[in-house]
Amino acid sequence: MSGCSAEESAALVEACTAAAVHRRDHHHPLATSCHPHVVEVVHLGHRAVVVCHDCESDSGFLPERQADAVAATHRGRTADDGTPALGPAA
Repeated sequence: MSGCSAEESAALVEACTAAAVHRRDHHHPLATSCHPHVVEVVHLGHRAVVVCHDCESDSGFLPERQADAVAATHRGRTADDGTPALGPAA
């Protein structure tokens, strides 16, 4: 990452982290999903990204506590049926 500014380096690390998490997505046959959805919080410093493996979406990077709250809310909303995705997939 030589030749990159601190902001560019951080953005590259964030993008690689989100991409790595999405590669671990699990898939169900016949488009079914888990209830509640499988939600993972990946921490990077004082920020974290929430990834829903069923929606195949993420929240983007958030403050750690906010990410934990988003994950808990999403799990709760998907306990019985589906809910809109967290945000754009990485």
